[in-house]
Amino acid sequence: MKKSFLGNIRQYTMLIALVAIWLIFSFLTKGVFISPRNLSNLFLQTAAVAIIAIGMTLIIVTRNIDLSVGSIAAFAGAVAAFFQVQMGWPTSTAIAMALLAGLLVGAWHGFWIAYRLVPAFIVTLSSMMIFRGAVLGITKGATIAPLSDTFKAIGQNYVSHDVSIAVGVLSIGLFLLFAINKRRQRMKYGFNVSSLLGFLVKVILVSAAVAAFFTILVINRGVPYAVLLMLILAVIFSFIAQNTVFGRQLYAIGGNPDAASLSGVNIQKRVMWLYMIFGVLTAIGGLVFTARLNAATTSAGQGMELDVISATVIGGTSLMGGEGTIFGSVIGALIMASLDNGMSLMDTNITYQYVIKGLILLLAVWVDIATRRK
Repeated sequence: MKKSFLGNIRQYTMLIALVAIWLIFSFLTKGVFISPRNLSNLFLQTAAVAIIAIGMTLIIVTRNIDLSVGSIAAFAGAVAAFFQVQMGWPTSTAIAMALLAGLLVGAWHGFWIAYRLVPAFIVTLSSMMIFRGAVLGITKGATIAPLSDTFKAIGQNYVSHDVSIAVGVLSIGLFLLFAINKRRQRMKYGFNVSSLLGFLVKVILVSAAVAAFFTILVINRGVPYAVLLMLILAVIFSFIAQNTVFGRQLYAIGGNPDAASLSGVNIQKRVMWLYMIFGVLTAIGGLVFTARLNAATTSAGQGMELDVISATVIGGTSLMGGEGTIFGSVIGALIMASLDNGMSLMDTNITYQYVIKGLILLLAVWVDIATRRK
């Protein structure tokens, strides 16, 4: 157990930090924070940032970054709201236009970063300003609202209790199936595996955590559509990252670009595709955020860059590249949302909220550097 802890110190530190934050806010708010209603709202609040953090994980894994996610998310939401409210288009078509906008933005970023070798920091910094201006142009400086009920459902509606229970049971079953299969595969090929007791303890703890998560949601109103979408995307991209050639090549690029290139990896093509995929994920996050607000506003997405990058780094993704997990970033997003939610319940001054979040980001990067040196 000690060896396992030292080998995954960042992941365990993250989980310990999340538990500590929940305990502290539960005490300070006299139990309000830990109530099923508040936790359900917390998970819903996490969804948009977590969806974007899923893609940001792979971006940072390749030693790149994207500072424009807040502006792009707002732009995608404004595009969808414009076509639905002002043009009268149905929800499906409006969403398709927003996703297409995200894809084109991603292609724009990929072209300059992969093929023109302009640093990602500069390309996305310029896009942060360009598309913030585009949001103002689309909205004409005014809020676009209200959205249709089918659009609002993305960010406000819940799956029924029966379906929520079924999803929870299915999630635990799939986790057990994959965990057992992975252990058998490692034993088959002679790789080291944890002791049977250690494996059982890990499986029981994770299953209990998943069961508690779905129980909280069922007690309130069920699983929100946005949270279900976030979980589906997390599973899909975790599989892509760990079990596909494309995903493993991204980690190879981040670990050692020269070695990856000499091994036959087309770095330019992979980075181009990655930014296009990330553009679509950012648009999805923007749609969830817009649907939750039931409006496209000029200030939407401001400061989202800090939350997304912080969630990714806190979740164990190294800014030096080559290391990071999708579910780690989802937990990181939950930590950031927990801080926002808890400080809001305590009516903490917004000044201190920004200071605390900035210090936590600095601490997370320091932990990353310190553990790598060690």
